Amino acid sequence: MRIITLEEHISFPEMTAKITDSAKGSFGQSEVMKKLTPKLADVTGERLKSMDDNGISVQVLSVDSSGANLVAAEDAPAFATQYNNLIAEKIKGYEDRFAAFALLPMTAPATAADELERTVKDYNFRGAMIRGLTEDQFLDHPIFAPIFERAEKLDVPIYLHPGLPPKSVADIYYSGLPNYSGMSEALACYGWGWHQETALHVLRLLFAGVFDQYPKLNLVIGHMGEMLPMMMARSERAFKPGNGGANQRTLTDTFHQQLHITTSGFFTQPPLKIALDTFGIDNIMFSVDYPFSTNEMGIEFLNAIDLPEDQIAKLAHGNADKLLKLKV
Repeated sequence: MRIITLEEHISFPEMTAKITDSAKGSFGQSEVMKKLTPKLADVTGERLKSMDDNGISVQVLSVDSSGANLVAAEDAPAFATQYNNLIAEKIKGYEDRFAAFALLPMTAPATAADELERTVKDYNFRGAMIRGLTEDQFLDHPIFAPIFERAEKLDVPIYLHPGLPPKSVADIYYSGLPNYSGMSEALACYGWGWHQETALHVLRLLFAGVFDQYPKLNLVIGHMGEMLPMMMARSERAFKPGNGGANQRTLTDTFHQQLHITTSGFFTQPPLKIALDTFGIDNIMFSVDYPFSTNEMGIEFLNAIDLPEDQIAKLAHGNADKLLKLKV
C-alpha cells in the first residue's frame, strides 16, 4: 500500500551554523539530539533507505525548531529563502519520494506570505509548517493575517507544530525541577508542554474567529491531535457560538471542516480510537515524526490498526494525497 508520512523533520548544519549559540539556548545540546543530528541532515542516504525498508512511499519534510524564529528579525527572510532553496535542491530528482513544507520568516508576516507563494509556485512545496509562537504572539494576532490569506488563496495547508516555549512560560512552568536543563526539558516540550500549548493555539484560533474569517483554510496538527480529541466534548460546550467568542460555527463543525490531525509520535491504539470517534477517518493522516521516532515504530503501529481496508488506505495515503495534492 502507498504510505505517506508528513511530519518528518530535517535540519541542515550549514543553516544551523548561522544561528547564534545564545539564540539556540539548550536546544539541540542533549546527547540524544546530538546523536540525531546526522539523521536530521540526511535526505537521500539513510533516510531514504529506511523509507524503502519500511515501505514508506513519500515523506513530507519540514525544518525542525532550529528555524527562522531563532535568527534576528531583519535576517529571517533571507535565512528562510536560503533554507527553502536548499531543501528544494536536496530533493531535486526525488520528487516522487519527497515533498516539503516551507520554512517561513514569521517575524515578517507579509514577507512570509510571499515566501509561501514562491515555494509553492517555484518548488511545488505543499504548504508551510509554523512552529509555536512568534515573539510571544499566537497566530490569532491580526499581524499574521497575510499568511492565512495567502494559504487560502494558494489552497495549501498550514501545519501548526509545537515550538519552544517562551522564556517567561518556561521559567514559571518548567523551572526549579531536579536536573532541569532548559527549554529542551521533556516536561516543557515533547513530554507535555508542546502539546497543551498547540491545543491552546488551535482553540484561540477558533475563539478569535480565524477559521470563519478564512473558511477555506486547512490547518494540520500532529501528535494525534495535540490532546484535542480527548477534550472535544468538554471544549465543545465551552466554545458554543454566542458564548463570547467570534466563532460562528461549533467547535466540532469547524474542526471537521478545516482541521486535520496526524498520528506523528503516537503508536498505541487507544488515542487513535478517540481520534476516530471525534475527528473521523477523513481528518486523520498517518505520520511518524522521523527521526525523533523510527519508521519501524510507525509501520508496526499502522499494521496493527483494526479497520476496514478502505479506511486504512485513507489513513495511510488517501487523505494526505487529497489534502496535499500529492497524487491525482
